[in-house]
Amino acid sequence: MAKPVIAIVGRPNVGKSTLFNKLIGQRLSIVDDTPGVTRDRIYGEIEWQNRKALVIDTGGIEPKSDDVILSQMRRQAQLAIDTAEVIILVTDMKTGLVATDIDVADMLMKSGKPVALCVNKCDKIGEPEPDFYEFYNLGIGDPVQVSAVHGHGTGDLLDEVFSHISADEAEDEDESVINVAVIGKPNVGKSSLINYITSEDRCIVSDIAGTTRDSIDTAVENKFGRYNFIDTAGIRRKSRIVDEIEKYSIIRAKMAIERSDVCVIMIDAQIGVTEQDTKVAGLALEAGKACIIAVNKWDAIEKDNKTMQNFKKRIEVEFAFMNWAPTVFISAKTGQRVDNLFTLINTVAANNAMRIRTGTLNELLAQITTRVQPPTDKGKRLKIYYMTQPSTKPPTFVSFCNNKDLFHFSYQRYIENRIRETFALSGTPIRMIIRERGEK
Repeated sequence: MAKPVIAIVGRPNVGKSTLFNKLIGQRLSIVDDTPGVTRDRIYGEIEWQNRKALVIDTGGIEPKSDDVILSQMRRQAQLAIDTAEVIILVTDMKTGLVATDIDVADMLMKSGKPVALCVNKCDKIGEPEPDFYEFYNLGIGDPVQVSAVHGHGTGDLLDEVFSHISADEAEDEDESVINVAVIGKPNVGKSSLINYITSEDRCIVSDIAGTTRDSIDTAVENKFGRYNFIDTAGIRRKSRIVDEIEKYSIIRAKMAIERSDVCVIMIDAQIGVTEQDTKVAGLALEAGKACIIAVNKWDAIEKDNKTMQNFKKRIEVEFAFMNWAPTVFISAKTGQRVDNLFTLINTVAANNAMRIRTGTLNELLAQITTRVQPPTDKGKRLKIYYMTQPSTKPPTFVSFCNNKDLFHFSYQRYIENRIRETFALSGTPIRMIIRERGEK
């Protein structure tokens, strides 16, 4: 059964993200004193008393605001409420009960979902302050004293939350999913792609570059398989990063790359390939991830019979360092070739996790060295004794030889190309490690 879902909601700047990070035990949500930092729904996993659940951090709710971003944040919070089995309403002891808290509480009561009332920033241990009791006026049950910064009261809060979840709901079975990080410069259509795939406004979309600040997880199941899509903040040049919050966002994007199986590198067809696109791709390459180059907004391009061919040639030049990555031309707006993208994701993920038997590898090595003799230097010839694959993701091969100084880079590349060609390892980097015999 799927894990039960818990949503953390409340007005801006009451400490929802701090509580979220404390509950999941890591800094996944961005925390800053600026109201409205968390804009989208952020997912994490918690475990309490041997029971697991998914917890969602949401942007602050301003029920009566007409601001475009705030109104979309309100929609995101409403989607989280609709999804959740239990809701944690976070309020602020320091500011006390305010009108917005009452409006949010009314919104939650209309949902009919069980609510755990968290009074945050109760940093003193012991009897509650007199103002604590005013939170009973919300009419949604007994408030729980919590200090999200110090962790006080979080156990009592989780006891209250899990009292509304049956033991059967908390059970979960392991399911194999492909983690897909959608990366690229700001405003190339990453969030639009996620929204098209899920057929809902899962991520906030705006023409303002930098709208997505956190890395957003979205579970997808369709005819192609099971996936976890991670929408990331756009990665731009360091010289253009002036906002402290954006610096945190880029760290989150890099963390998303690390925990992904496949990176979809999105390029804006209207702008073309830029230096920053190649730098973003370099992050995925360094992490050893399977990669797909997705050229988005293809529907907006005026075409002739050579437009795609010319664009591919440009990609071949600019992405020469990862010429093994397949390219797909898509439109996140219309869904053009998105099915092809899923097919490629399955292929490159399988290739990134491929393991080749040592016997098969050495049969190939014998053919390779017979076809092109290993290099020599000053009368000494390179001898490759055998090859093995110690790990996957990415496929990593270790060659044992008599003298690794003789193992020229060009010969390594030749062997890598033959392995890639023989086993059809498209979409994944290959790592070659050279060892002398007897070397650990």
